[in-house]
Amino acid sequence: MFVNTASPRRSFTIPISINLQGARRRQTRHRELLHTAQEQEWSCGVGGRGGQRARMPASSVGEDRAVLLGYAMMAFSVLMFFVVGFTVVKPYVNSDWEEEAGCVLLQADILEEWVDCRGVSTVPCLRVTVNLTSSNKRAFLHFDEESVLLAPQCFYVPKCQSDGAELLAEVRTLKNSLDAQLGSASSCFTDPTRHPGDVILSRKYTLKKGLSALLWPGLMLAGGALLVGLVKLTQRLAAAGRLTPTDTQGKLYRMLQPSGVQSPS
Repeated sequence: MFVNTASPRRSFTIPISINLQGARRRQTRHRELLHTAQEQEWSCGVGGRGGQRARMPASSVGEDRAVLLGYAMMAFSVLMFFVVGFTVVKPYVNSDWEEEAGCVLLQADILEEWVDCRGVSTVPCLRVTVNLTSSNKRAFLHFDEESVLLAPQCFYVPKCQSDGAELLAEVRTLKNSLDAQLGSASSCFTDPTRHPGDVILSRKYTLKKGLSALLWPGLMLAGGALLVGLVKLTQRLAAAGRLTPTDTQGKLYRMLQPSGVQSPS
């Protein structure tokens, strides 16, 4: 009876001890895997959402299009700056028609020799002579800076047309209007250095016109930069809003992690 009662005890003791050892090994392995996964999550800086942050898209399609639109606006504004600079700003900087003087209308006559009009035809030339009150000298009056270069002696040149009689009638009408104002004084602009014998009635390139021409490219450049800046700021604020609570939780978990891991062992 002693042998029979001992044999069942030995048969049940071995499986029970094997099962306990396997459970302890599985528990220890599970803790090691959990600890490794948590360390990888904390290394990503999100505290339990590291994989989620890695898979999170940096920007949406609308944000990408907004950024591209902002860069396109800035590039187009730079191109406009070049165009405005060559057509308006550069002539204003190079212009010397700054001295204002008083001009008295003396004479207006139509030249017998017509001037060339873009190599297509000839048009009549209306010449206007004024007297400068400051220096008591005579000079030819022109409308603006460009007319001085196009027609050195002409105050008015009509548009190119094939009908010469109509052109002559148009110039005579303007001459009669000026003849009625002979002896009247008005302000004009002079350039004693480059054009001592010419004066202009009005300036085409002024500081006000240059600033107004630069206004639209400047607004487009500022709008493009503002659009890109707002999109980038929105992305950063959205990322910061997602990370702030988890970062706080991650710091607390790091403080409690050593004691929590060592206590079960």
